[in-house]
Formats: sequence, C-alpha cells, structure tokens
Amino acid sequence: MMANDDRWWRPWRETAGVTILHVDLRPDADHEERAFALLDVEETRRARRFVVEPPRRRFALCRAALRISLCERLDCPNDQLSFGYLEHGKPFAEVNGQRMPIGFNLSHSGGHGLIAIAARERLGVDVEERKPGRNFDGIGESVYGLAERRLLTQAKGVRKAAFFYQLWTLKEALIKALGTGFTLNPSTFEVPEPMLHGKASSRFRFPHQPEDSWQLIDLGEPRFAAALAFQL
Repeated sequence: MMANDDRWWRPWRETAGVTILHVDLRPDADHEERAFALLDVEETRRARRFVVEPPRRRFALCRAALRISLCERLDCPNDQLSFGYLEHGKPFAEVNGQRMPIGFNLSHSGGHGLIAIAARERLGVDVEERKPGRNFDGIGESVYGLAERRLLTQAKGVRKAAFFYQLWTLKEALIKALGTGFTLNPSTFEVPEPMLHGKASSRFRFPHQPEDSWQLIDLGEPRFAAALAFQL
C-alpha cells in the first residue's frame, strides 16, 4: 500500500456516486519510476510508443493511479488486475480474467489528469487546459452545432476561449460515456440549452438514442475546463 504522502493523485470531487481524482502530471522522476513499475506488459509497450517524453509520462502516471485506485476498490493485488476493451476501445476492468462491475474513465491535458470511478459503467470525464490564441471559430465549425457556434461567435476575448473549452469538455465527456469514440460526429448533437446559458448540470439525450438519459455536469475551475457525463 502506498502512503498518501507519496501519491501523485488526490480525491478531487464526489458527485452522484462518482469519485473523481485529480492526477498531478508535472515531471517527477520518483513518481514516474514508481508508476512505470506498476504497468503490465501491454501498458509498458503502449507507453514506449510515445516518441516524446510528456505524453509518455502522462500515460504512465494516469494509468498507474487508475490501477492503484481500482485495486483498492476491488480488493485485489495489482498483478491480478487487467483490462479488456470494448468495440471502440473503451476499457473495462478484470480481476483474474473476470469482468468487474465498476466503471471508470480518465482524461489528461497538460499538467492535469482526471480519473472518474463509479459503480455505474457508462461514464466519461474530460479535462482540457485552456490555450488562448487558437482559431476557436474555425475549429468550432466542425465540432459544434448551430446554437453553439452562434454563442461562440458572440463571445469575445478570454470569454471565447473559456466557452470553447467548456463546450469541448462537455461534448467529449458525453462521447466518452457513450463509448463510441468519434464515430459519432460531435456537431450532430448540442449541449443542453440550460448549460449554454450558465447552468452547471442538466439531463441530456442523444438525438439518435432518445431512449437513454444522461447526466451532464460542468466541472470547470480556474486551472482547467472539465466535465463529467454518466448514464442515468
């Protein structure tokens, strides 16, 4: 068991039965060494595919934090935990080859990672460091719907960047919760109208799957934009 003071992740939010951890992804040789030691053969192979150091570090630190957190909840040693993958690549946890009734999702951007863990399986989390100076209107044309693009065009300066990343994380969290990856064009659905006008959470239904209901929550804070989505 790793002492809390030695961990590079901490509890960050708890909402609707979903635990969200924040992962510190800043360079730290000791953390990185311990993280790589926890990865299995396939994860180590994946990490080595990154040709530059920052993505490799972010993958290892997030994946190791996820492993320890899942092992604590499932009461299993690290070497008994493995991951299977659904059709579009979304992972699920197995202990000794048996699928576990636990859901999780992770995201990282810059120096921050988020890990969401819950008893429910269909959930998604996304985090994005806000980067000014991009062509937000141009990018928005390919990923946002009409109402979203109209509000993005109206926003100016710092507000434009904040709104762009808010929309991005909300839509990304929904897509990750759905589990189909970007086979679903994000411009084919829009963030619920109450959230476009400042509400922090709302129910949501995909136009192509109106029978399923989702909860969407804006988790943004001064350091980054972030969002959580899960099926109800």
